[in-house]
Order: sequence, then structure tokens, then C-alpha cells
Amino acid sequence: MKILLLGKNGQLGWELQRALAPLGELVSLDRRDGADLADSEALIRTVRAHAPRVIVNAAAYTAVDKAETEPGLCQAINGASPAALAAEARRSDALLVHYSSDYVYDGSGNAPREETAPTGPLSVYGASKLAGDQAIAASGCAHLILRTSWVYAARGGNFAKTMLRLGAERDSLRVIADQIGAPTGADLLADLSAHMIRATLARPELSGLYHATAAGETSWHRYACHVIEFARAQGVPIKVRHEAIEAIDTTDYPTPARRPLNSRLSTRKLQQTFGLALPDWTVGVDRMLKEILP
Repeated sequence: MKILLLGKNGQLGWELQRALAPLGELVSLDRRDGADLADSEALIRTVRAHAPRVIVNAAAYTAVDKAETEPGLCQAINGASPAALAAEARRSDALLVHYSSDYVYDGSGNAPREETAPTGPLSVYGASKLAGDQAIAASGCAHLILRTSWVYAARGGNFAKTMLRLGAERDSLRVIADQIGAPTGADLLADLSAHMIRATLARPELSGLYHATAAGETSWHRYACHVIEFARAQGVPIKVRHEAIEAIDTTDYPTPARRPLNSRLSTRKLQQTFGLALPDWTVGVDRMLKEILP
């Protein structure tokens, strides 16, 4: 079985190269290999040249604020190309795996959202991700859409690394406390993908949309405090005191793109359908910190 992975050098793509390798012949591509999601026609020519049984799309436009001034490019990568991949998957009877975002919701309320919850993106980025999801579902292809939140990895930049750097440099920090979600490791998403692909190939009726995040919830402020105190306990020089990490509201830190306040996603459907258990968000974050701390 041939698996075609798009976006091999991103945080998720890097972990998927590890997790998918045991499933079959893995071909991993990025933009320089002809897998440019800004050019749907060239992308489909590349896909047809490889004729995969499974297409895994880990590439995306993720510059949330920049998307407000680049809506065309954002829509081309996050909306039009997934639609083209879905049409190709339907034509060739391939399974398409795609990754979506909590940004498709408006962030209202306090309850975790089910997959059937109404959408209402607040930003260009969120609207583009929703367009991709809807196009895939409407295509009729066999698919797995994993909708996730607050993705991080040991490789590349992430929120934890930024907090560690600032915590070592500054006497005080101001971190948003009214956005709630679940930090989710790219390694966890990759492992979930491998399990779900294998099960869905055997049982095509499992095709569909699933929320996929780590268990539990936190705010960016509590996330920052957890990271800094973990590092301090490991003997890492940290300048900022715990009480000097100030909790602020989203309105105190305006950005070009609006963020959802409530990014809680219910993963009940995924766990029950595939018989998988999702670890608490602290488990993955602590593991990542052990990898990156000196």
C-alpha cells in the first residue's frame, strides 16, 4: 500500500513520517517536491503520478494574523486544494486524511463542542479551514478529518519555547487567560492518524469528521505557568517569578485575527469509535519539555 504525505517538513508532517512508516510504502513530499497547495492543478498532477491508496494532507496555511491580509492565498491552500484532493481521492478511490482546526467555531459558551455543533469562524483562517472541511465532506470521498487545537511539537517553534525564552529574560509576563483549549502534541496526532487510517481502510464506514485533542483543558496563562514551573523544577535558570506572570484578557492583547475564547472540543466520538484513550495535555507537554530542556 502506498501512502502519500503532503507537508512533510511541518511539525505534524515530521511526526507523521515516523507514525505512518509501518503502514506501507510512504512517499513524503513538500512544496519543493511538487506538492504546493497554492497550485491545485500542479498538486493533482503530483498526486496522480504517485497513485496512492492513502493521501495524508498535513500542509496548511497557518499564519492566522497574516491571513487577514492574504485571504486569497489562505483560501487557495486551506480551501481550494483540499477540495481538489477530495475530488481526486473520490476519482481514484483513495482515503484522504486532513487536519482541521478549532478556529472553525465561534468560541462561544463553555461546553466542549461535538462534531455536529454549528460552526462560525471568526477569521479568514477559520473560514478557509471550514471551506476545506466542507468540500471534503461534500465530495463523497472516503476521508478522515481530524479537527484539533493548539498544536505543538518539540521540533520548530512553539508557545512553550517562547515562554521559556521570555521567562529567562524578563521580570514579568502578561499572558491571555480567557482562551481555553487543550495543547495537543503533533506526535499524538500522528499516532492517532496511523491507528485511524488502519481501522478505516478495514471498515470504510468509519470515514468522517473527528475531534482530536489531548484530554483536559487549560488557558494560555495556566499553560505558561506550567511550562515555566516545570523548567524551574528542572534547574533551568528562570528570571520571572510565578506571581509576576499576569493573567490578562484577550481584549488586552488585540491581534488582526479574532481568536475563539472556547476551544474545548469533545473527543468522545473518536475514543468510542476507535477504542482509543487520549492522555491529559500535561503528559505530552511534559514529555516535550524533557526533550527540549538542557
